[in-house]
Amino acid sequence: MSLHIPPAPAAAERSVLAALHPATPHLPHPLHVDRGALTPALPLPLHRLLPAPSSGALPDARLTGWRFLLERGGRAVGAAETMLTADGWAFSHFCEGPYIASTERVVRLAESLPDAYQPRLLSVPELYMLTLWLHADVSADPATGGPGPQDLLVPLAPAPPGIAADQPMRVEALVPLMSTRLAPAGPAAPVA
Repeated sequence: MSLHIPPAPAAAERSVLAALHPATPHLPHPLHVDRGALTPALPLPLHRLLPAPSSGALPDARLTGWRFLLERGGRAVGAAETMLTADGWAFSHFCEGPYIASTERVVRLAESLPDAYQPRLLSVPELYMLTLWLHADVSADPATGGPGPQDLLVPLAPAPPGIAADQPMRVEALVPLMSTRLAPAGPAAPVA
C-alpha cells in the first residue's frame, strides 16, 4: 500500500523553518542542540475530534493545524505544530515525548497495509489521545471531513487504558470505546 501524504500549506512549512532558524529563542531540550541540523518531515494535517451529533452517528473532525516531525540525522527527535490564524498559517509550538516515536512506528505499519490511505492525525484531548487517522479517500481535501466507515484509526502510544496502541481499528470499533470514556459519569449512588 502507499500512503498519499497531502502537501502541507507552504506558509505552514515556512513558519516551521522560521522557528528553527538560529535567531529564534531557545527550543526545548534536546531540540535546542544543533537546531540547524533539524529538518521538518512527514507533514500531517492535525484534526480534533468533535462530538457526534447523535447517538450512533460518526463524529466529525476539525482541522486545527499541521504537525511536522523534526528529523536529525534521519531520525525523528521532535515535532513542530502550526495553527491557522486570521493572518494565515503560523508556528504554534514544538513537541517532544512518546508520540514522536509512536508516529514513526504507526506510519511504517500503515505503509504495510494492503489499501491506500491519506494519513492524518486525530486528537482527542479529553482522553489525552492521539491517533493516526488513515482516511480512505486519498484525493480528499486534508482540511475537511470526519472519520468515515472505511477509515482506520491507529491509537498512538501511550493510549488510554482499555484502548490498544499501535493497532489499526475501524472507526465504528474505536469510536464507541472513546465515547464510553468521554461520557459523563452518572449520578453517584446514595451512601447508606
